[in-house]
Amino acid sequence: MAFSKTFVGAVSMVALLLAGCSSTRFASEDSRPAPLQPAPSGTVTATALPPPVAPGPVTDPAQFPAAPATTDVAALPGSVGAAAGPDLTTGSVAGVWNATVSGQSCKVATPQTKFGAGYRAGPLRCPAPVDGVKSWNVAGNQLSLYDESGSVLARLQSSGEGKFDGQTSTGLPISLSR
Repeated sequence: MAFSKTFVGAVSMVALLLAGCSSTRFASEDSRPAPLQPAPSGTVTATALPPPVAPGPVTDPAQFPAAPATTDVAALPGSVGAAAGPDLTTGSVAGVWNATVSGQSCKVATPQTKFGAGYRAGPLRCPAPVDGVKSWNVAGNQLSLYDESGSVLARLQSSGEGKFDGQTSTGLPISLSR
């Protein structure tokens, strides 16, 4: 009986293999598209390049871009230029600040991620115009907050360890503290 089961199994396998070989799935039909005709090409001409120009200072003012327009910002009370005190560093400003704008509180994140001419900033549920702050930078002991076009939204000065006071470009009082 074992011989007949083996025989039937072998015959079944051979029949299965032959059925697979007779399938049209493996037919060698060339289904690739016909090759494209080459496009006509023109002639190639060669000419010598002009001699290189030695680098040097540019003296033609027409080659420089126009200077950016200045943005008038309300002066800080009692300040003329930068107030006395140690210069700020980006590391001392980086972090999350508690902001107060015209009596309303919010948070402003100031990471040290390069963005434009300064560093990226992120206001968190702040009122206008501070809700439009996109970047920040320091110069001396002054902190400037900028919108997405690079215009100054607020200028603040360090008024002690972990505190800045100033005004927005619209004249609203603003302060940052840790």
